[in-house]
Amino acid sequence: RSSDLPWALIRSSASVVRAGTVWKHGGSSSQLLRLFSNHGSVFSDNKILVNMDDATGVAVVTMKSPPVNSLSLDFLTEFAIGVEKLEMQRGCRGLILTSALPNVFSAGLDITEMCGKSAEHYGAFWRAVQEMWIKLYASNMVTIAAINGSSPAGGCLMAMACDYRIMVDNSKFTIGLNETQLGIVAPFWFKDTMVNTVGIRETEKALQLGLMYSPADALKVGLVDHLVSEDKLHSVASSTMTQWLAIPDYARQLTKSMMRKPTRDRLVKHRDADIASFVNFVTKDSIQKSLQVYMEQLKQRKG
Repeated sequence: RSSDLPWALIRSSASVVRAGTVWKHGGSSSQLLRLFSNHGSVFSDNKILVNMDDATGVAVVTMKSPPVNSLSLDFLTEFAIGVEKLEMQRGCRGLILTSALPNVFSAGLDITEMCGKSAEHYGAFWRAVQEMWIKLYASNMVTIAAINGSSPAGGCLMAMACDYRIMVDNSKFTIGLNETQLGIVAPFWFKDTMVNTVGIRETEKALQLGLMYSPADALKVGLVDHLVSEDKLHSVASSTMTQWLAIPDYARQLTKSMMRKPTRDRLVKHRDADIASFVNFVTKDSIQKSLQVYMEQLKQRKG
């Protein structure tokens, strides 16, 4: 529910534009949009585009926040509201999540939201991160991540929150929870999500070492379910969605809830404590210094 978000985070509803409008960017995300844009509706905010195909009941949610789809407070708020709108549409049964940007799915949490801000800001930001995960992980819709670029940290979390993950087989792309490499500890619900995806032992290694997996290695450990060439991403996502939607919704949704509700409920029960823990951690002088160093390194790379 949108009421779970702080009132200060609620934005005006997304503007509705003419059916058939697509995010004009080359590559597989545009193909996905064209595939579903012939007989549906589109709504767009600054950072995401949602294209709903009324005939199939499938929505394509395209992240379009340059340069790397960082999970900022604004992005997270738009995303949660967009997913909620789809949940409220009775005819929407499936969601395909992808990126409009070349070579990146999502680079994860926006470090600028965690550095040099107030404790109140950090709390609002972390609640929005939680809300994104709750909306996606516990969605009644079939959710498929069409991963067309690298996906570290929070980007990997978004992908793992989906029911099925299809990744472009490009050796330059990587995926994983690499928080420890930045001096950050992944919270328990990041860990729980990864354990549910790849198992305890692999998660132990992955989280402690901050591992980033190549597509081949991600497939090997079960972090992704399918590898494809970029030109096949849209067709495989479509055919996979068709397969999942062939199952009666009621049976599939109850089964999904049986599998995922305990993990979701654990965060919901400890949500305020998790926010307090994050704020306490990120406001430490040592963490702020580490984040500032990392941000300077990013600026130097861009330079």
